[in-house]
Amino acid sequence: MADLNVNIGELHMKNPVMTASGTFGYGEEFADFIDISRIGGIIVKGTTLHKREGNPYPRMAETPSGMLNAVGLQNKGVHHFVEHIYPRIKNIKTNMIVNVSGSAIEDYMETAAIINELVNIPAIELNISCPNVKQGGMAFGVTAKGAEEVVKAVRSVYKKTLIVKLSPNVTDITEIARAAENGGADSVSLINTLLGMAVDAERRRPILSTVTGGMSGAAVKPIALRMVWQVAKAVKIPVIGLGGIMNWKDAVEFMLAGASAIQIGTANFIDPAITVKVAEGIDDYLNRHGYKSVKEIIGALEV
Repeated sequence: MADLNVNIGELHMKNPVMTASGTFGYGEEFADFIDISRIGGIIVKGTTLHKREGNPYPRMAETPSGMLNAVGLQNKGVHHFVEHIYPRIKNIKTNMIVNVSGSAIEDYMETAAIINELVNIPAIELNISCPNVKQGGMAFGVTAKGAEEVVKAVRSVYKKTLIVKLSPNVTDITEIARAAENGGADSVSLINTLLGMAVDAERRRPILSTVTGGMSGAAVKPIALRMVWQVAKAVKIPVIGLGGIMNWKDAVEFMLAGASAIQIGTANFIDPAITVKVAEGIDDYLNRHGYKSVKEIIGALEV
């Protein structure tokens, strides 16, 4: 058996397989299908300072080899999470990580500070791809200045492992990744969804209520893989790869490109046991190729 242990900052994981926020609920929803303690980490759905109703329906659409979503960070807010969700998930035997979103720096800071006090939450994933109301609707994550500013602010109040989730909807993702690193991030995860849209030709109307939404699934993998490879060469902190990972082979490709760990998102909707299958597939790959540790394949792509 190969050693599957990996570290993201001070976060220790039994294997490099994580779930992507918004695709795995709070973990409990998948407990009937798999032993959720067998995966390296679960990133729970996006959490904001205040309750959010999300966007009007319809907010999901199927696309060739993927899907569009415009859920809009529907959640009941961080105080509801602390009081009602955390007590239920705090004893799950894997890393429970909270995805933190906001519309202003102060929102991010306050939410992160509250989660910092939760003993059994060892890390947060900072989603800096959401509209910043105070900057005229521009997302923090599309400028290096905005990214560094929000990461630095959260770093000042959050003392555990800080993962920053990057948007692919930028000109140069390495510039944003370096800004997050400069701001104090322990790791970056990428990619978030690509901006896309779907049209109903018969009705001559957009399918999504918001017109545009985030595209995920197998179709985005080549773009995600390229961006992970670029970012892994540009920063010194660990990179977590995601975007179109549908099986163990995809996961291995991301690790060869430089990812220290991976997240599985859309594939969870197709096969609720995919995370465990991917962990087993990585182990089998390592054993077949004579590797003693998964760390040996991180960034081992021969270019």
